[in-house]
Amino acid sequence: MASKANYSQGLLLFRLKNGRQFALGTLKIQELVPYKAVTAMINSEPGVKGVLSIRNKTIAVIDMAEVIGLGPISESKLDQSFIVVTDCQRKVVGFIVSQIDKIIETNWREIKQPEKSLGAGVFITGTVKVEDEFIQLIDVELLLNKIFPPDPHAAMAVVTDFQREQLKPMNILVVDDSLTARRQLTDVLELLHVPFHVTDDGQKALAYMREQASNGHPVNLLVSDIEMPGLDGYELTFEVRNSPELAATYIILHTSLSSAISVGQAHQVGANEALTKFDAKELVLSMLRGVEFINNPTKDNKAIP
Repeated sequence: MASKANYSQGLLLFRLKNGRQFALGTLKIQELVPYKAVTAMINSEPGVKGVLSIRNKTIAVIDMAEVIGLGPISESKLDQSFIVVTDCQRKVVGFIVSQIDKIIETNWREIKQPEKSLGAGVFITGTVKVEDEFIQLIDVELLLNKIFPPDPHAAMAVVTDFQREQLKPMNILVVDDSLTARRQLTDVLELLHVPFHVTDDGQKALAYMREQASNGHPVNLLVSDIEMPGLDGYELTFEVRNSPELAATYIILHTSLSSAISVGQAHQVGANEALTKFDAKELVLSMLRGVEFINNPTKDNKAIP
């Protein structure tokens, strides 16, 4: 691989009911539409205003401000609002925002993790400096998890005893900046009683991998998010593939984006597989292919996109 992975990130800057500016990665966005009246649903979750048909597809429409704790947008302001249609975690939903500002280009290295003082459970996944002002990025995965709680059985993956024993000796590293996504991924391994290490940052992941390699216990399976502040999944993969002591790692990149482009880029930088998260069965099958690849390096093992 001759050149460094360098993927810019488009960010949509928008405002909620209090006038505060927030950002959302454009890769998650399908389109922006002026607010349209929605059809209310019975017994819907707080913040879910109803459903709307856009391009012959019925989607839930959510008041983002209400869900993240800023209170609902007033009825009198709805006509001036917009709906941001997103595709994330295999769900297409619309988020009501008060104002659309602009789209900017940045790089994941410019996006910083949120301050620890904010605590867990905040709907912020990072911050970026724009025109001398720090803008917070909305954690759409956490937001969707609150609206659509995951099936408690979703983390269960049925494997044989033999398959479980194959996974146990592996040095497994899970990397994701989203607390929600980390829980989803690690719950799968915990239910299987398979040991692993987890981190929330690509740079920390790289440091851990180098430390493990220097101690004679290199990471065998790397499961990493693509979109992360600092060192994103593409760049992490590039660094691993260009470090002789790490290059044998089987790399599984995952993304909340239902995008063939993201999957294609993951393979271009050297990932063995790319998954659109989250599916426990797909993840475990992918890891088992990694075990087969590691245990039989001379075989013609090919990753299944």
